[in-house]
Amino acid sequence: MSDKLYIVIPAYNEEENIEAVIREWYPNVLMGSEGSKLLVIDDGSKDGTADKLTKLQEEFPLLDVRHKPNSGHGPTILTGYRYAIDEGADYIFQTDSDGQTDPREFAEFWENRRKYEMIIGNRTAREDGFGRVIVTRTLRALILATFHVYVKDANTPFRLMKASVLEKELKYVPKDYFLVNVLITVIFTKRKYRVRYVPITFKPRQGGRNSINVGKITGIGLQSVTDFIKLNRIISK
Repeated sequence: MSDKLYIVIPAYNEEENIEAVIREWYPNVLMGSEGSKLLVIDDGSKDGTADKLTKLQEEFPLLDVRHKPNSGHGPTILTGYRYAIDEGADYIFQTDSDGQTDPREFAEFWENRRKYEMIIGNRTAREDGFGRVIVTRTLRALILATFHVYVKDANTPFRLMKASVLEKELKYVPKDYFLVNVLITVIFTKRKYRVRYVPITFKPRQGGRNSINVGKITGIGLQSVTDFIKLNRIISK
């Protein structure tokens, strides 16, 4: 028996990367049952991303593209998750549109999907700079201090989730929250769902510019301390 798979990819100003990412990830959709989709949520891109996606839809029939006003990475993937759930997905996989993940590593996740409620890529081989490693380690420490759970890699854009469980827990995620994947990882861990970490590679950004700079990361980190304390009270009830 197969399962309906939705691969959710948020995109913002990824004109340089989006075509290669679609071509690389599209074959993985075919592992799912009829109705599976490669879902790209265009977060109000201001470059040629939308035009490229329109052309790619002519070539790839299982490519579903949705456009929305710009609101940031978290709200965009949240839009994708809710859309996939509404469309009857059995499993939802999320990755990003910057070409940093390797689609060849997806097969192991899919083969083991029924053993876990969530399988997360643990970025053990990283090529995106030591600064990002520090951010991950700091986030891990903050999560341990505020939520009292240990997670190896909370914000990895390489995760496969059981849709029925995700639907149940999304009520705890604020609609405009930036660190959506972090909170989902924490919730699944605190609820003691079956979560598995699988080592993955993580390449440098393949083109274009990252919309999240050091200044934004610092601001998000400072705000996260307050947010985490509040959210821990909510999800611990």
